[in-house]
Amino acid sequence: MAALTIPSPPPSKSSSFWSSSSSSFFARCSHPHNSVGFNESRTRICASNTFKCDMHQPVNYGNEKSTIPVLNERAVPKFLESARMGRDVNRNGAKLKVFSGTANPGLSEEIAWYMGLELGKINIKRFADGEIYVQLQESVRGCDVYLVQPTCPPANENLMELLIMVDACRRASAKNITAVIPYFGYARADRKTQGRESIAAKLVANLITEAGANRVLACDLHSGQSMGYFDIPVDHVHCQPVILDYLASKIICPDDLVVVSPDVGGVARARAFAKKLSDAPLAIVDKRRQGHNVAEVMNLIGDVKGKVAVMVDDMIDTAGTIAKGAALLHQEGAREVYACCTHAVFSPPAIERLSGGLFQEVIVTNTLPVAEKNYFPQLTVLSVANLLGETIWRVHDDCSVSSIFQ
Repeated sequence: MAALTIPSPPPSKSSSFWSSSSSSFFARCSHPHNSVGFNESRTRICASNTFKCDMHQPVNYGNEKSTIPVLNERAVPKFLESARMGRDVNRNGAKLKVFSGTANPGLSEEIAWYMGLELGKINIKRFADGEIYVQLQESVRGCDVYLVQPTCPPANENLMELLIMVDACRRASAKNITAVIPYFGYARADRKTQGRESIAAKLVANLITEAGANRVLACDLHSGQSMGYFDIPVDHVHCQPVILDYLASKIICPDDLVVVSPDVGGVARARAFAKKLSDAPLAIVDKRRQGHNVAEVMNLIGDVKGKVAVMVDDMIDTAGTIAKGAALLHQEGAREVYACCTHAVFSPPAIERLSGGLFQEVIVTNTLPVAEKNYFPQLTVLSVANLLGETIWRVHDDCSVSSIFQ
């Protein structure tokens, strides 16, 4: 059987991978592009309307998946600095263990570094017939264990791996088991839209609970109602502060900015985002979906003529919704269009749609690993490791999590 080990990531050979074009809605900064190692805080990046990634050396974590460099420029982001000022957290990691699955080991390493811990030793193997084997290689008896494993593609394989990891910790007498799921893959199947459909989100919630998890920590669920499917506590982490902290490094003219929801269902998300951006005006793309992963744009509610539009969504899958929305915004006179989302699923043909010239910049986070083959020049990847690390500390020490986002 083949073993899938999770070694520590090698230092980046080059991180001077951001450059800008001449014309820009956002004003430039004059900060230098320094070479950055994995455990070093990053320098403020130049603010421009387009970011180019030279990608001299993709990062490979030993799981046969090369990923593009991730922007994690501050050891403690601004929104976490204010949260820390409010209440000190007792960071005693004696009884805290963080383990990583094979879905996103790079994010797990960053979380552990932020927390000042080392990832727990775990052996994950796959037999020739595809069965998964998990063995913890250190004691977790009486410990609070956090298992970092998004259910990203291949979703079923990563989900099964998470369930087996939870079972291994339960049988090893862990005191509390928290499933840290940066991307909850079945969250879209949260209701019945037609007769005889399944509600897979509830089924997966039951599986995680029955496997032995005591708590779930998830990022930007597709809908808040998914939290109610779990019979155990759920900490819903909002990744908007990471994107807002990045946008705050740029000089934005409020009069030229409009936040756009790509569909009616995302209005609440876009409204909250707009409120944080100097209470920017809001526009809504009205569309009608005729099938799974197929969207048809109908019309636009709001004024975008001559403005810079920032489209906000929780995920980009095939990019049909957001690409057709961007095309409509350009037809209605938008000067530039930016896309912001938490989960970069990027199922084909997403890359072709996103890199086709509709967007000045596509800003995503690393809740899912972005493979080298999915790189395109307009892509910016932000790290949520600091946010997740801080949340884990607060859960472990029984401190408020919601205060981070206030």
